[in-house]
Amino acid sequence: MTATDLALESLHTFATGLFRDALNACSIESAFDRRIHFEDGKLHRLLAADLGPKTLDLKDYRRIFVVAIGKAAIPMLDTLLDRMGRRKGVRGVCCSNVVPEKRNWRIRYFCGGHPLPNEGSFAAARATLALLRKARKDTLVLFLISGGASALFDLPLDPDVTLEDAMAFHQALIASGAPITEINMIRKHFSAVKGGRLAIAVGEATKLSILLPDVPLRSLDTLASGPTSPDHTTVEEVRALLARYELLDKFPLHVAEFFRRADLPESPGNKSRRAPFLPRLPWADGRAAALLKTVPTVAKGEDESFRDSIFEVLLSSHDLVENARTLAQRAGYYTVVDNACDDWDYADAARYLLERFHALRAEHPRCCLISGGEVTVTLNRTPGAGGRNQQFALACAEDLARFAGQPLVVFSAGSDGIDGNTRSAGAIADTTTVQRAIVFGYQPDKALAEFNACPLFTALGDSVVTGPTGHNLRDLRLLISGQ
Repeated sequence: MTATDLALESLHTFATGLFRDALNACSIESAFDRRIHFEDGKLHRLLAADLGPKTLDLKDYRRIFVVAIGKAAIPMLDTLLDRMGRRKGVRGVCCSNVVPEKRNWRIRYFCGGHPLPNEGSFAAARATLALLRKARKDTLVLFLISGGASALFDLPLDPDVTLEDAMAFHQALIASGAPITEINMIRKHFSAVKGGRLAIAVGEATKLSILLPDVPLRSLDTLASGPTSPDHTTVEEVRALLARYELLDKFPLHVAEFFRRADLPESPGNKSRRAPFLPRLPWADGRAAALLKTVPTVAKGEDESFRDSIFEVLLSSHDLVENARTLAQRAGYYTVVDNACDDWDYADAARYLLERFHALRAEHPRCCLISGGEVTVTLNRTPGAGGRNQQFALACAEDLARFAGQPLVVFSAGSDGIDGNTRSAGAIADTTTVQRAIVFGYQPDKALAEFNACPLFTALGDSVVTGPTGHNLRDLRLLISGQ
């Protein structure tokens, strides 16, 4: 094995370890302890920054309902129940992409589908609506919302839309190339459990939503397509998106007919307010302040059903990226964070980050460029096996091939452990990827064009496989020079 091979192997190990360690540092349990504390029969919001009460006395509520949805639903639910202790009147619904072996008898568990909904997705939504209709003014409803719930947890507004129709609808959105914020805007107006409609179902009960977002922090109302937050997007905006991405002709008949309705219902929320819904965030540093403008939990003129709504951000992509930055710096790398390409097309993001990376390493030979958020992929054909992270890595591999003999790697993986329609979280590319792939009989250009990167990376042993992580803090990209 040559010195270059040893250097690349070392960088592969470092990148994978950096990702795992940064993700492990995003402990849901410790985040709960920083944000939510139960003591003397009260729920204390330790870092409360919005206009809601900092303390909720649980004795004021006859019943407590818990609704946990998304890929992190199970660890969020388990932590909440453990911290809350044994209490009477607790009931709930949990919908994730797995069903735990150990279950709490007070909770109904469902296994939803992802990236497309399944029967469990519909059943969970129906069970949740049935539970929330029992809520009264003396009920506390705790919503634990994480990424992935837009597909895992769904029920069409139109009863004529079947599960098969809903699956085709979600597939068309995924393949459109639209950023997640626009995809979820359309989902809000399609679903009976999104766009604020779960808050409407609860009525006057007190509602605390604990969020673990997989969307840009400037667009928290699109997390899980905003089941509990007021929606300020309009039917008119949705129609414009459908036209821009030519989606109506790609939808099944019943879905297309629903969106063509002249009386397509608006989602709950103040439509005259143009700023996105944003609960106040806990970070006091300059980066967060520059990124977000804080606003009241509910704006004046909002639907009364949102009046008793409280929102907490438990963890986010911000935490994952900052953990990675700290770990890379400790390892002696000159470290830079650049999230500018969030929601860009994967090819544009690859070009941008590689250009920044090469300029950076010219001045700092031992460097690590970190990028959080997600890239998009527009599917113009039936895809092979792959996802946005493997597609991004393979696009980078073609550029890295120009620097043979140099220790350069690009790592890209999803924090949920799942990339597209594969069991991989992502992949690692280096300066030898293209050459090695050709030796193994693969054509990198063809794999890229056919969205079929997974077999290539698997054959090379460069797939990132973690299994489901119980997290969904978006993706992490690492561009590392080890000189």
